[in-house]
Amino acid sequence: MRVPEAEFTSYYGRPILKGPVWKWDIAAYLFTGGLAAGSSLLAAGGQLTGRPALRRAGRVTALAAVSASAVFLVKDLGRPARFHHMLRVAKPTSPMSMGTWILTAYGPAAGVAAIAEVAEVAGVLPRHGLLGLAGRALPSVGHAAGLLAAGTAPALATYTGVLLADTAVPSWHEAYPELPVIFAGSALASGAGVGLLAAPPAQAGPARRMAVAGAALELYGAHRVETRLGLLSEPYRLGRPGRLLRAGRLLTAGGVAGALLARRSRVVGGLSGVALLAASVATRFGIFYGGVASARDPRYTVVPQRERVEARRTNGGTST
Repeated sequence: MRVPEAEFTSYYGRPILKGPVWKWDIAAYLFTGGLAAGSSLLAAGGQLTGRPALRRAGRVTALAAVSASAVFLVKDLGRPARFHHMLRVAKPTSPMSMGTWILTAYGPAAGVAAIAEVAEVAGVLPRHGLLGLAGRALPSVGHAAGLLAAGTAPALATYTGVLLADTAVPSWHEAYPELPVIFAGSALASGAGVGLLAAPPAQAGPARRMAVAGAALELYGAHRVETRLGLLSEPYRLGRPGRLLRAGRLLTAGGVAGALLARRSRVVGGLSGVALLAASVATRFGIFYGGVASARDPRYTVVPQRERVEARRTNGGTST
């Protein structure tokens, strides 16, 4: 006779981990950072292929999104000086430290590119004297800044995935291979959404290609976190996170289908852009709330630990 294995319960049903103190504004920060990165890549594509509508929409959206990211981040830090204090050191092993430096490099470049774009469109560049010389140089400076922003955009898009995976939150930590992939795909898809909304169909070719690439990465990564992690995939399938991630998949698929079909329709292209942006929001919030749910339930901490111990014991016994 064998005593049945006891089912785990924590003391008084309390979580073993101290759950993340982050609120919805950090989930919004995840989205706006990805939107800024995707928009800069869109703008660079428009710049290099001679599509001014894409370039203009991407640059302006990138500045607006990274500004919103700064607001959300400072709100979470509590005091703006704390962001400045993070710049005292550069620690390659700390995603938070690297993220601070990535934002510091990206933000000014995106700002200069957007200012140059707005000044050119508004026709406020001076033409004579010393200011005229600076005004004539501003478009070229804006082009260089736009390419610099696009060069740092991949790091901006993915470092938040590394940041979440670097925590002890079970469903984030075990998804460390997939989270950067999901966030990269989400960034591309949201940037594509901006392009489909703002550009006429004749100029939206790069946005359509971005939509396909972003959707492929996002759907692949989301499928992996919902199926590969065993018990730790459960928080991504149940409750609010599950609803958000399912909505994200449907919106992504619909947005890509509309983008491919809307080669001549501005209305369908715009609706596809809205769907892709909404999908990015749903995916980021779904990943965020899935991790929070896994930290609250002690089962997601203890059961995988027991399974790893049992696997090591079994493997060790087999090898001897």
